[in-house]
Amino acid sequence: MKQIRLEIEKKVGYIVINKPKANSYDLDFMTSLSEIIDEANRNNNVKIIAIKSELEKFFCAGADVKVFQQNSVAENKKMVIQANLVAYKISKSPKIVVALLDGHTLGGGLELALACDIRLASDGQYLIGLPEINLGLMPGNGGTQRLIRIVNQSKALEILISGEPIIAKQAFDIGLVNQLYAKENFKEQSKSYLEKLAKGPLLAMIAIKESVHKGIELSLEEGLKLETQLADGLYDTPDAQEGLKAFVEKRKAIFN
Repeated sequence: MKQIRLEIEKKVGYIVINKPKANSYDLDFMTSLSEIIDEANRNNNVKIIAIKSELEKFFCAGADVKVFQQNSVAENKKMVIQANLVAYKISKSPKIVVALLDGHTLGGGLELALACDIRLASDGQYLIGLPEINLGLMPGNGGTQRLIRIVNQSKALEILISGEPIIAKQAFDIGLVNQLYAKENFKEQSKSYLEKLAKGPLLAMIAIKESVHKGIELSLEEGLKLETQLADGLYDTPDAQEGLKAFVEKRKAIFN
């Protein structure tokens, strides 16, 4: 079975990772993941992208430490560059990308999840964290920068400098995880969540994502200009016409 594959169901493109024992990545893994993300972005049948693990206990444990230790510095830098490219592609995907966390999510694994727009998690005692400091290192795939934009800066710093992991409920409490589901209902409820999103208007979702991600780096004045520009581009779209018509007709809109 492939380590990474794309499965499409009801407009949701599931990027499934399966690299026993812990989905620990190396250069080849990250290269394949980059290609699959490109494939999902290109596919017109995919409106929402979801990244999930097929392993029972792990979402992703980050970089393969044994490979990292054996590599030369130059080889490790090459792998880090590829990992950064993957995180960049996730964050810049025009489609909404959702991470499904149902097992240990550590180091580069959490950095992948942080690059996603939304994180759904099952409730459990599995670990979520950035333990790089315990190796005398620091996150190098966006961990320091994306974490402080998602959770309280002081809490983010504590997670980073202590290296101590948290569990899913704690991640939910600090806003790192958007939705927390009971373990036994996780697959069903996360699937329902994704399929509901996938029924939405694609162009509006693309515009909203761009407005949020670009706007946070701008002044309020410039951010409002960007919002207006993006909103103006939606008025003549088939989705907007369907949405307005459905509202007048007092029915639920059906978007392609």
